[in-house]
Amino acid sequence: MSLFKRLLNPKSGKSKTTEDTSLGKQHSKYYPEKQLPIDEKFTYNFRRNGGKFLYCENLEEVLQTFDNILMENDWYESEAFCIDEQLIERFDGFNLKFGTKSSSKFFLSRCESLIANNGSVLISSNQIREKKLDELPTNFIIFSTTSQLVENIGEGLRQIKDRNKNKIPSNITTIQDFETQKEKDFMSYGSTTKNLYLLLLEDL
Repeated sequence: MSLFKRLLNPKSGKSKTTEDTSLGKQHSKYYPEKQLPIDEKFTYNFRRNGGKFLYCENLEEVLQTFDNILMENDWYESEAFCIDEQLIERFDGFNLKFGTKSSSKFFLSRCESLIANNGSVLISSNQIREKKLDELPTNFIIFSTTSQLVENIGEGLRQIKDRNKNKIPSNITTIQDFETQKEKDFMSYGSTTKNLYLLLLEDL
């Protein structure tokens, strides 16, 4: 995933700011998506939606970045909404209480896919059971991998079907409107906004 390294690695020769500015100049709000590689398209759309993109090359960086998020938001010794036992075990060393209360400080979860053409995060009952988005905490920390990048929702749905041949999960939805403070436009009216951090682990 050379794009992520170019955007986020200061040793690469181009700064993240320079790269973001370049993207903004090349593409208007309605830029032709087919001209961009899938990783670049997702990064551009996800950030435009207001998501906080945090690329990690290994698990050690994932833990360090997670610690930085807790420090930035003063979430130490707080409760996290999480139903994923593997994630609970992985992030067990941060003095957090894990439960399923809507009043929790943040929601910690995996996702099904990362959708490049609109910068959204695809989730299902595997991550949120039968809860609606507005029943979950405002703050999200999503742990994902670069291999979960797909071009569009159709491809993401096909992957869900392939991974769950015995029983297709229910409650499949996307999170796309991330900035809790921005003024909603006509297209986002009625959607549920989330303050979302994406911990993206390189696995390709």
